[in-house]
Amino acid sequence: MAMCCTRAFAFEISGAISESVAPVTQIVTAQNASAPEHVATQNILAKNVLARNAPAQDTNAPLVEPVNAAATPAAISAAIPDATPVRPLFNREKTALFLWIVFIGAAVTVSVWLAKSGRPIKIRRIAALEAVDNAVGRATEMGRSILFVPGIQDMDNIQTVAGLTMLGRVAKTAAEYDATIQVPTCRSLVMEAARDTVRASYLSAGRADGFSADRITYITDDQFGYVANVVGSMVREKPATCFYMGCFYAESLIFSETGNAIGAIQIAGTAESSQLPFFVAACDYTLIGEEFFAASAYLSGEPAQLGTLRGQDIGKFAVGVLITLGVLAATILAVAPSSAVISALLYGLQKVLGG
Repeated sequence: MAMCCTRAFAFEISGAISESVAPVTQIVTAQNASAPEHVATQNILAKNVLARNAPAQDTNAPLVEPVNAAATPAAISAAIPDATPVRPLFNREKTALFLWIVFIGAAVTVSVWLAKSGRPIKIRRIAALEAVDNAVGRATEMGRSILFVPGIQDMDNIQTVAGLTMLGRVAKTAAEYDATIQVPTCRSLVMEAARDTVRASYLSAGRADGFSADRITYITDDQFGYVANVVGSMVREKPATCFYMGCFYAESLIFSETGNAIGAIQIAGTAESSQLPFFVAACDYTLIGEEFFAASAYLSGEPAQLGTLRGQDIGKFAVGVLITLGVLAATILAVAPSSAVISALLYGLQKVLGG
């Protein structure tokens, strides 16, 4: 009986304590929910209490691991050498090219100096250029016009520039012979350049009053629209002489066949190798490749142009000789592989030619 009373009394005390602690717990919970900063403060205090109760550590042990001075970024950067590539002053792989440039430059310089000093420079005869005067004279005798087609490309094409150089010579001869020259173009800039060229030629011939800008016309940028206009003009007017000087493509055969059908003397010049067979087959004279570009030096006779042409020919001749030696050396080496001299010669030629 006494034990039961004691247990009942203990339960009453614990219940009272629980009832008294519950409001405090609710207050703390509410404070924790409303004040996160208070919770953080309690966490810090708890950590401090745990730190006091923890066993004492060895005071002689270092608190922080020592840093190796040799492993710092500054030390590592100082230990690694500078990896920036340094370009050499002279690229030995381009030695052969450098020697060729020096050789050709020296040949051109010496040739120009010899030409200006009065020494004659001989250039082989080009039949197409020799026939210019006869072709213009034939048009004058027949009382018919001269047709000059400067190609179908703009002024950024070197063949168009070479064609306008030929136009200057043809226009000057036409002015001296009092012949009419027609120049249809397919680029407006080419038209302006052609007008300036023909005007200068007439002025140099002393026939400034014979120049007419209306004979140098712009047709269209369209390739075959331009071809149709020029061919129609050829059929109607039947020019006695036709010059085709410049860059041509599919229209080369159309022009040359039409000119051949009307019985005109035709002189053509282009660097387009795919169109040369048509001009050679249908025209009376044809400037092939480099002959077309050498026409200005051939016709003008200026020392600077003649010297430049001769210097370039010297360089081409030297390249041809080296290529011939290389072919012979390779052939002999294929027949007699044990020839050390030929092997060395072939290796040297490959280096000189940039192989």
